[in-house]
Amino acid sequence: MAPSAEPTAELSHLPKADGSATFSYGGYSIVAAVNGPVEAQRRDENAFEALVDVIVRPAAGVGGTRERQLESILQAALRQLIPVRDYPRCVIQITLQVAETPENAYVNTKLSQAQLNLPIIPALLHSAILALLSAAVSLKAIGAATVLAIPEEEVKEVKDIIIDPTAAEVDHAKSVHALGFTSHDELLLAESEGSFSPDEWAKVLQLGQRICCEHQQPGFDTTMTGNDLESKSMTQFIRSVMEAKVADDLYWK
Repeated sequence: MAPSAEPTAELSHLPKADGSATFSYGGYSIVAAVNGPVEAQRRDENAFEALVDVIVRPAAGVGGTRERQLESILQAALRQLIPVRDYPRCVIQITLQVAETPENAYVNTKLSQAQLNLPIIPALLHSAILALLSAAVSLKAIGAATVLAIPEEEVKEVKDIIIDPTAAEVDHAKSVHALGFTSHDELLLAESEGSFSPDEWAKVLQLGQRICCEHQQPGFDTTMTGNDLESKSMTQFIRSVMEAKVADDLYWK
């Protein structure tokens, strides 16, 4: 699958789910379905807040340790966005089906199954947020995420930090970082792998906040893969998709 130049989304297309969304960008396509809030089973219920259950299903085969780790990361992030105390004794189930992923000719997929796939986190998060909004689940804020890569020293002369790196660039990067921020400029998630210095981490964190929160902070040497375009504003994209959905629902067919 060729990476999408522009993000695309389709809402409420699964008839048996309370909310659904398909999000595609950067070679990833994720189908999300949300059911709930519904009454939780007695063994799982919490008298004071809702349980957020996240299920990640791979494009092929059954889920393993990588999917379980992704579920843990997304569950912690989504619990910060959902007012869980408004839904006591309830469960909100979010199922994320990976439909397509970008191909990487340099990596043996059988050998990388146990590794954490950081570049897929933004697509999973954005599809989950769209599905939650489609299900009319209230959110305290909208979240946006991005992936940044720090290349090896010999490549740093050309590229300091790579925004939305390709699969090949991730494979040859010194470190990879997945960062998410809320629309209130609060850190939502931060996952990293590889080696990096405190100064590099501070620069990555600042750049991630600039991308996710639309901050215009000059002084960064960044490169956008493709045609050197600015990274897409996912917060604005999610808002525009929901505005179009609401406007479309106002008209009876």
